Amino acid sequence: MSPVSKPHEIVERALELSTADGCVVIADEHSSANLRWAGNTLTTNGVTRGRTLTVIATVDGAQGTASGVVSRSAVTAADLEPLVRAAEAAARAAGPAEDAQPLVGGVPAAGDFTDAPAETSSAVFADFAPALGESFARARAGGRELYGFANHEVTSTYLGTSTGVRLRHDQPNGTLELNAKSPDRSRSAWAGRATRDFKDVDPAALDAELATRLGWAERRIELPAGRYETLLPPTAVADLLIYQLWSSSGRDAVEGRTVFSKPGGGTRIGERLSELPLTLRSDPDEPGLECAPFVIAHSSGGDASVFDNGLAVPSTEWMREGALERLITTRHSAGLTGLPVSPAADNLIMDAGGERSLEEMVASTERGLLLTCLWYIREVDPATLLLTGLTRDGVYLVENGEVTGEVNNFRFNESPVDLLSRAREAGRTEKTLPREWSDWFTRAAMPALRVPDFNMSSVSQGV
Repeated sequence: MSPVSKPHEIVERALELSTADGCVVIADEHSSANLRWAGNTLTTNGVTRGRTLTVIATVDGAQGTASGVVSRSAVTAADLEPLVRAAEAAARAAGPAEDAQPLVGGVPAAGDFTDAPAETSSAVFADFAPALGESFARARAGGRELYGFANHEVTSTYLGTSTGVRLRHDQPNGTLELNAKSPDRSRSAWAGRATRDFKDVDPAALDAELATRLGWAERRIELPAGRYETLLPPTAVADLLIYQLWSSSGRDAVEGRTVFSKPGGGTRIGERLSELPLTLRSDPDEPGLECAPFVIAHSSGGDASVFDNGLAVPSTEWMREGALERLITTRHSAGLTGLPVSPAADNLIMDAGGERSLEEMVASTERGLLLTCLWYIREVDPATLLLTGLTRDGVYLVENGEVTGEVNNFRFNESPVDLLSRAREAGRTEKTLPREWSDWFTRAAMPALRVPDFNMSSVSQGV
């Protein structure tokens, strides 16, 4: 075994090799386990291991401080010095970095910095896999086919800097996506879950939910484009509000480029965005949605800065009781705008004070649409944050408190900011898997929302 094969040793050795004025080293140790199935049969499973090392060199010059960033995978001891030198060369060849700040210091070292990385394995599915097999049998007997995958990842991140920062974070991340289809493929329904360990995932409950939705789809109703009262489930709300969070740059708002810019200058901070008491927040310590409590930035851009690595990420309210409270900033952009430093965390929670489940909201609907999920979401206009996208895997008509059939899919055009201003009811907050953004953002808890006039702009032939 190499004398510097352990991740914390690699970080320390890379820092020792650095001859730059400043250095940040990030070692990410990845492990994953997965299951895939189709037609009520498990098809594949596997486990992976990997390592990525990122070296950030900073060089002070007469015109300012420059930075160079180089990342490589499968790094061995022999790769360390060339990697460090490459980062230093990149810094020396670059012009002054606009976001340059003193590297973060004065942070107590993590007590587990020298511990071995956390890992996952197929054992994470020890209870889930047998339960999934039982769901296959029930689905087969019920005349439906299950397709999908389960994935579990653990990333251990070791962050060290030339200013003495030594921090460590272990991030588990599990996702389950399950599709049920009729044998002729004419009907399809989807359900997804995010989890830290698969102990809170019940395949039987998901299969029962999907069986109900396939039953609804036995009656088909064609509807034209238009504005409809619509119940958005937590997964759809999460997809829209994650995009809103990604578009919440304080600097861009001050410079007049976003929906959060105030006409005539400044930002809309303090303005009421919703009549509902909606609080949108991020919290690294949120139970079940825990994420890194410090900045981990592999590159600079947008609302991230490599100079902020190791900076504490506190609990932040982006909206409070319906009013805009904060926008995302780095130390650099906070200095430019006069806004407080507000780094983004890797989770998003909306608290609305509602207690009703989605099923209870359906029961009180005279006539409207119930969505399953959204996908292929794209931005149309950053000034209003107008988004477009498609419905998928089931849009259902609700009449007099009951689902009476499945309708065609639609393309929608909506701004999440405008949508929040028109929402008339929020249900209880539940952990959810954002379907569109699940490759990048999985830690979310949202309520269902009732929107009286959701804009279904055209009919879609998608499924």
